[in-house]
Amino acid sequence: MALSKKLAKIIGIGSYLPSKVLSNTDLEKKVDTSDEWITSRTGIKERRIADDDEFTSDLGYSAAIKAIQDANISNSDIDCIIVATLTPDYIFPSTACLIQNKLNIPDIAAFDLQAACSGYLYALSTAKSFVESGLYKNVLVIASEKLSSIVNYKDRTTCILFGDGATASVVSLEGEGLEIKGASLGADGKEANLLILTGGGSRHPTSEETLKNEMHYLKMAGNEVFKHAVRRMENASKNCLKLVGMKETDISYLIPHQANLRIIDAIAKRFRHLSEDRVYKEVVRKYGNTSASSVGIALDELKKSKKIKKGENILLTAFGAGLTWGAVILTQK
Repeated sequence: MALSKKLAKIIGIGSYLPSKVLSNTDLEKKVDTSDEWITSRTGIKERRIADDDEFTSDLGYSAAIKAIQDANISNSDIDCIIVATLTPDYIFPSTACLIQNKLNIPDIAAFDLQAACSGYLYALSTAKSFVESGLYKNVLVIASEKLSSIVNYKDRTTCILFGDGATASVVSLEGEGLEIKGASLGADGKEANLLILTGGGSRHPTSEETLKNEMHYLKMAGNEVFKHAVRRMENASKNCLKLVGMKETDISYLIPHQANLRIIDAIAKRFRHLSEDRVYKEVVRKYGNTSASSVGIALDELKKSKKIKKGENILLTAFGAGLTWGAVILTQK
């Protein structure tokens, strides 16, 4: 009788949020908005903002230390680092290399991955493939963002949404944790202009013109993004269930990308069997949209706030610029 294939697991997880809080009341002093306006449209009450001398690599490093400790392994046991971010310290070298140096684990593989808000799921899927193929034993997946560095605090339609934060997970075949049952990822470059930062790349290198035209701030077509987000996350989630041979009723908890409460609620309606307490939405209220780190932070907080029972299944789903989207199913082992 053939042995079943051993699946990768998240054996350790941790998150880091900067200490500085930017509340809706604080934003009222910056732009023409109000706590009521923001809360009713997004569900966000506050977000965390990194200090001027605190960068994406610093946030990611702090989260990584917690994940490694949670996995009960040492830094030297890590043999690959993947960092998902759209706000790297530099265009190059990679933020992963900077964090590798901070962790003092030289010579191992380290690279960045850019899939915007879907970054954690893309990186998790890559780590799963690496460890199940035998290429690496313990992959450190980090999603870290300093979105305050690319947000225009004069634009009330975007500055109310985003915050800074990081999460990290150790992915391995050995040890106990959340088994990564399967993943469904997708992208659509035709809609790239819906959520974009146009300045600073090879198409529009930094110049007086790009600075004057505020091209180094993110821009978003909010209504269009909303419509795509709900449909793409629903499709990815249901495709992922099909791939792993599960039904919607097999899902114990749903963690959608913490971008906007309306999006979370719209996704939740597609999973009618799940009671409200089984749809995680606390991160968006406390931290806003932290892009790639959003789903991982929510997973970490869910694990800390609820006892996940053996055999329970968690569905993660996200959507971001690119357009990119994905879903991952985890099972407590």
